[in-house]
Amino acid sequence: MKLFVDTANVEEIYKAAELGVVSGVTTNPSLAAKEGISDPENYKKTVQEIAKVISGPISVEVVSIEAKDMIEEGLKIADWIDNVWVKIPSTLAGFEAIHKLSDQGINTNQTLCFSTNQAILGAQAGSTVVSPFVGRLDDIAQDGMAMVGEIVDIYRMHGIETLVMAASIRHPFHCSEAARIGADISTVPFGIIKKMAEHPLTDKGMELFLNDWFGSKK
Repeated sequence: MKLFVDTANVEEIYKAAELGVVSGVTTNPSLAAKEGISDPENYKKTVQEIAKVISGPISVEVVSIEAKDMIEEGLKIADWIDNVWVKIPSTLAGFEAIHKLSDQGINTNQTLCFSTNQAILGAQAGSTVVSPFVGRLDDIAQDGMAMVGEIVDIYRMHGIETLVMAASIRHPFHCSEAARIGADISTVPFGIIKKMAEHPLTDKGMELFLNDWFGSKK
């Protein structure tokens, strides 16, 4: 399973890239707004800056509602960088946009996926990757990771090439579970990546080793 970092913060992306553990980036309007990015031109510049750091897929989301507007916006986004995945919502208009953009050779990321049926429709429309939102389903007492597992099983059963990217990851256990059930990608905030590296026994072991080594020099 590959790891993508879920952020629009260029500094965090630099830090994640230096670790050598991420191979892509996902962004969305909420993450952009959190970084003070409030217009398309600034968003474009930020995405182009990210592309200087990450050579793998970078997901950029449309903010249109109608299919024709999503398609127009998606075509513009596709010109920003070579390695873009245009994020399209899991709506009827979104599936039409995915279909039309995919027909033109543009990679798409079916976002805001909350059901297996939506994932089936997106795959039929030609989505490059589907992003089932785990944490938001957990928030309403549904099993988000079970949905990811269902999508993975169905795609494999029918030889569907659309990738499965576990999204809305809230804690490290989500990430390890996504890997266990066969998700192709997990996109996680940088803070979760740091937590994945943490373990109290590692800290204790480092302290012990250093105390033994430097203590023996006295």
